Amino acid sequence: MIREQVLIKFKNVGLHYGAGPEILKNLNFNIDPGSFHFLTGPSGSGKTSLLRLLLLSMRPTSGEMEMFGKNTNRLDKSALMQMRQHIGIVFQEFRLLEHLTTFQNVALPLVVRGEPESAYKSNVEELLDWVGLGHQMHVRPELLSGGEKQRAAIARAVIAKPDLLLADEPTGNVDPELSERLLHLFVELNRMGTTIILASHELHLLNKFKFPRLQLKDGGINVSH
Repeated sequence: MIREQVLIKFKNVGLHYGAGPEILKNLNFNIDPGSFHFLTGPSGSGKTSLLRLLLLSMRPTSGEMEMFGKNTNRLDKSALMQMRQHIGIVFQEFRLLEHLTTFQNVALPLVVRGEPESAYKSNVEELLDWVGLGHQMHVRPELLSGGEKQRAAIARAVIAKPDLLLADEPTGNVDPELSERLLHLFVELNRMGTTIILASHELHLLNKFKFPRLQLKDGGINVSH
Protein backbone atom coordinates (compact mmCIF):
# COMPACT_ATOMS: atom_id res chain seq x y z
CA MET A 1 0.00 0.00 0.00
CA ILE A 2 1.31 3.45 -0.92
CA ARG A 3 2.00 5.74 2.04
CA GLU A 4 2.11 9.49 1.44
CA GLN A 5 1.54 12.37 3.84
CA VAL A 6 -1.02 13.73 1.37
CA LEU A 7 -2.66 11.27 -1.01
CA ILE A 8 -4.36 13.84 -3.27
CA LYS A 9 -3.57 17.53 -3.74
CA PHE A 10 -5.48 19.90 -6.02
CA LYS A 11 -3.91 23.31 -6.76
CA ASN A 12 -6.17 25.73 -8.65
CA VAL A 13 -7.55 22.87 -10.75
CA GLY A 14 -10.05 23.66 -13.48
CA LEU A 15 -11.77 21.52 -16.12
CA HIS A 16 -13.76 22.24 -19.25
CA TYR A 17 -14.85 20.10 -22.18
CA GLY A 18 -13.68 21.38 -25.55
CA ALA A 19 -14.56 25.03 -26.02
CA GLY A 20 -17.34 24.86 -23.42
CA PRO A 21 -17.48 26.68 -20.08
CA GLU A 22 -15.51 25.49 -17.07
CA ILE A 23 -17.25 22.65 -15.24
CA LEU A 24 -14.78 22.83 -12.34
CA LYS A 25 -13.09 26.08 -11.31
CA ASN A 26 -10.05 26.78 -9.19
CA LEU A 27 -10.34 23.71 -6.94
CA ASN A 28 -7.99 23.61 -3.96
CA PHE A 29 -8.11 20.75 -1.45
CA ASN A 30 -6.04 17.92 0.04
CA ILE A 31 -7.03 14.35 0.85
CA ASP A 32 -5.05 12.51 3.51
CA PRO A 33 -4.39 8.76 3.27
CA GLY A 34 -6.86 6.68 5.27
CA SER A 35 -9.55 9.38 5.25
CA PHE A 36 -13.21 9.16 4.22
CA HIS A 37 -14.91 12.02 2.37
CA PHE A 38 -18.39 12.41 0.97
CA LEU A 39 -18.63 14.24 -2.37
CA THR A 40 -21.88 16.18 -2.57
CA GLY A 41 -23.53 18.79 -4.74
CA PRO A 42 -26.61 19.38 -6.89
CA SER A 43 -27.08 17.67 -10.23
CA GLY A 44 -24.72 19.18 -12.78
CA SER A 45 -22.29 20.53 -10.17
CA GLY A 46 -19.41 18.45 -11.52
CA LYS A 47 -19.28 15.42 -9.19
CA THR A 48 -18.79 12.93 -12.03
CA SER A 49 -16.20 15.18 -13.69
CA LEU A 50 -14.22 15.37 -10.45
CA LEU A 51 -14.34 11.59 -10.11
CA ARG A 52 -13.04 11.26 -13.68
CA LEU A 53 -10.07 13.42 -12.74
CA LEU A 54 -9.44 11.31 -9.65
CA LEU A 55 -9.71 8.11 -11.69
CA LEU A 56 -7.09 9.57 -14.05
CA SER A 57 -9.35 9.11 -17.06
CA MET A 58 -9.12 12.88 -17.69
CA ARG A 59 -6.51 15.56 -17.09
CA PRO A 60 -7.27 19.01 -15.66
CA THR A 61 -7.29 21.82 -18.20
CA SER A 62 -5.73 24.22 -15.70
CA GLY A 63 -3.92 24.01 -12.38
CA GLU A 64 -1.95 21.11 -10.92
CA MET A 65 -3.13 17.78 -9.58
CA GLU A 66 -0.94 15.51 -7.47
CA MET A 67 -1.74 11.92 -6.51
CA PHE A 68 0.47 9.48 -4.60
CA GLY A 69 3.17 12.17 -4.45
CA LYS A 70 3.37 12.70 -8.23
CA ASN A 71 2.17 15.51 -10.49
CA THR A 72 -0.28 13.73 -12.82
CA ASN A 73 0.01 16.45 -15.47
CA ARG A 74 3.56 15.28 -16.15
CA LEU A 75 2.92 11.54 -16.37
CA ASP A 76 2.65 9.65 -19.65
CA LYS A 77 -0.10 7.13 -20.38
CA SER A 78 1.94 4.19 -19.15
CA ALA A 79 2.65 5.87 -15.80
CA LEU A 80 -1.00 6.86 -15.44
CA MET A 81 -2.11 3.26 -16.07
CA GLN A 82 0.33 2.05 -13.45
CA MET A 83 -0.99 4.60 -10.95
CA ARG A 84 -4.58 3.63 -11.78
CA GLN A 85 -3.87 0.13 -10.43
CA HIS A 86 -3.94 1.71 -6.95
CA ILE A 87 -7.48 3.05 -7.49
CA GLY A 88 -10.78 1.17 -7.23
CA ILE A 89 -14.11 2.42 -8.60
CA VAL A 90 -17.73 1.52 -7.79
CA PHE A 91 -20.47 2.71 -10.15
CA GLN A 92 -24.19 3.15 -9.54
CA GLU A 93 -25.01 0.71 -12.39
CA PHE A 94 -22.96 -2.22 -11.00
CA ARG A 95 -21.36 -3.02 -14.42
CA LEU A 96 -21.01 -6.74 -13.76
CA LEU A 97 -20.32 -8.97 -16.77
CA GLU A 98 -23.43 -11.08 -17.32
CA HIS A 99 -21.60 -14.14 -18.66
CA LEU A 100 -19.35 -14.45 -15.59
CA THR A 101 -20.19 -15.82 -12.16
CA THR A 102 -20.00 -13.66 -9.04
CA PHE A 103 -16.61 -15.21 -8.24
CA GLN A 104 -15.31 -14.53 -11.76
CA ASN A 105 -16.59 -10.94 -11.74
CA VAL A 106 -14.90 -10.18 -8.43
CA ALA A 107 -11.65 -11.88 -9.50
CA LEU A 108 -11.54 -10.02 -12.84
CA PRO A 109 -9.03 -7.29 -11.79
CA LEU A 110 -6.61 -10.01 -10.66
CA VAL A 111 -7.12 -12.01 -13.86
CA VAL A 112 -6.35 -8.89 -15.91
CA ARG A 113 -3.13 -8.48 -13.90
CA GLY A 114 -2.15 -12.00 -14.93
CA GLU A 115 -2.42 -13.66 -11.52
CA PRO A 116 -3.17 -17.42 -11.49
CA GLU A 117 -6.37 -18.60 -9.79
CA SER A 118 -4.32 -20.57 -7.27
CA ALA A 119 -2.90 -17.26 -5.99
CA TYR A 120 -6.23 -15.45 -5.48
CA LYS A 121 -8.92 -18.13 -5.05
CA SER A 122 -8.96 -18.13 -1.24
CA ASN A 123 -8.82 -14.30 -1.07
CA VAL A 124 -11.81 -13.92 -3.40
CA GLU A 125 -13.79 -16.53 -1.47
CA GLU A 126 -12.96 -14.85 1.84
CA LEU A 127 -14.00 -11.42 0.53
CA LEU A 128 -17.27 -12.79 -0.86
CA ASP A 129 -18.02 -14.33 2.53
CA TRP A 130 -17.23 -10.98 4.17
CA VAL A 131 -19.73 -9.07 1.98
CA GLY A 132 -22.35 -11.80 2.47
CA LEU A 133 -22.13 -13.39 -0.97
CA GLY A 134 -20.37 -16.64 -0.15
CA HIS A 135 -23.52 -18.60 -1.03
CA GLN A 136 -23.86 -16.78 -4.39
CA MET A 137 -20.30 -16.98 -5.68
CA HIS A 138 -21.06 -19.49 -8.44
CA VAL A 139 -24.20 -17.86 -9.89
CA ARG A 140 -24.40 -15.28 -12.66
CA PRO A 141 -25.62 -11.68 -12.13
CA GLU A 142 -29.11 -12.42 -13.49
CA LEU A 143 -29.81 -14.41 -10.31
CA LEU A 144 -28.61 -11.69 -7.94
CA SER A 145 -30.76 -9.00 -6.36
CA GLY A 146 -29.85 -5.33 -6.80
CA GLY A 147 -28.21 -5.25 -3.40
CA GLU A 148 -26.23 -8.40 -4.10
CA LYS A 149 -25.03 -6.98 -7.42
CA GLN A 150 -23.85 -3.83 -5.69
CA ARG A 151 -21.99 -5.80 -3.01
CA ALA A 152 -20.35 -7.84 -5.78
CA ALA A 153 -19.32 -4.60 -7.50
CA ILE A 154 -17.82 -3.31 -4.26
CA ALA A 155 -15.94 -6.58 -3.75
CA ARG A 156 -14.57 -6.37 -7.29
CA ALA A 157 -13.40 -2.81 -6.63
CA VAL A 158 -11.46 -3.73 -3.49
CA ILE A 159 -10.13 -7.23 -4.29
CA ALA A 160 -6.85 -5.75 -5.58
CA LYS A 161 -6.52 -3.78 -2.31
CA PRO A 162 -6.57 -0.26 -3.78
CA ASP A 163 -5.16 2.65 -1.82
CA LEU A 164 -8.04 4.84 -3.04
CA LEU A 165 -11.67 3.79 -3.58
CA LEU A 166 -14.00 6.06 -5.57
CA ALA A 167 -17.74 5.43 -5.38
CA ASP A 168 -20.12 7.21 -7.79
CA GLU A 169 -23.64 7.19 -6.30
CA PRO A 170 -23.21 3.56 -5.13
CA THR A 171 -26.56 3.53 -3.29
CA GLY A 172 -28.60 5.10 -6.07
CA ASN A 173 -30.25 1.85 -7.23
CA VAL A 174 -31.07 0.22 -3.89
CA ASP A 175 -33.66 0.79 -1.15
CA PRO A 176 -32.97 3.00 1.92
CA GLU A 177 -32.32 0.10 4.31
CA LEU A 178 -29.77 -1.48 1.99
CA SER A 179 -28.24 1.94 1.28
CA GLU A 180 -27.34 2.30 4.95
CA ARG A 181 -25.95 -1.24 5.07
CA LEU A 182 -23.77 -0.48 2.05
CA LEU A 183 -22.51 2.70 3.72
CA HIS A 184 -21.50 0.66 6.75
CA LEU A 185 -19.60 -1.65 4.39
CA PHE A 186 -17.64 1.31 3.02
CA VAL A 187 -16.94 2.45 6.59
CA GLU A 188 -15.48 -0.97 7.41
CA LEU A 189 -13.30 -0.85 4.28
CA ASN A 190 -12.06 2.57 5.38
CA ARG A 191 -11.21 1.22 8.82
CA MET A 192 -9.04 -1.38 7.11
CA GLY A 193 -6.98 1.43 5.57
CA THR A 194 -8.57 2.32 2.22
CA THR A 195 -9.04 6.01 1.47
CA ILE A 196 -12.61 6.57 0.27
CA ILE A 197 -14.34 9.34 -1.68
CA LEU A 198 -18.05 8.58 -2.04
CA ALA A 199 -20.29 10.74 -4.23
CA SER A 200 -23.95 10.93 -3.26
CA HIS A 201 -26.90 13.31 -3.29
CA GLU A 202 -28.72 11.39 -0.52
CA LEU A 203 -28.09 13.88 2.28
CA HIS A 204 -30.54 12.14 4.64
CA LEU A 205 -28.29 9.09 4.44
CA LEU A 206 -24.99 10.95 4.67
CA ASN A 207 -26.19 12.84 7.76
CA LYS A 208 -26.05 9.55 9.66
CA PHE A 209 -22.27 9.37 9.15
CA LYS A 210 -19.90 12.04 10.50
CA PHE A 211 -17.34 12.30 7.72
CA PRO A 212 -16.00 15.47 6.06
CA ARG A 213 -17.63 16.62 2.83
CA LEU A 214 -16.35 17.94 -0.44
CA GLN A 215 -19.27 20.14 -1.47
CA LEU A 216 -19.42 21.20 -5.13
CA LYS A 217 -21.46 24.20 -6.20
CA ASP A 218 -21.23 26.37 -9.31
CA GLY A 219 -17.95 24.68 -10.24
CA GLY A 220 -16.26 25.51 -6.95
CA ILE A 221 -15.64 23.40 -3.88
CA ASN A 222 -16.05 23.80 -0.13
CA VAL A 223 -14.51 21.32 2.31
CA SER A 224 -16.52 20.92 5.52
CA HIS A 225 -15.60 18.86 8.57
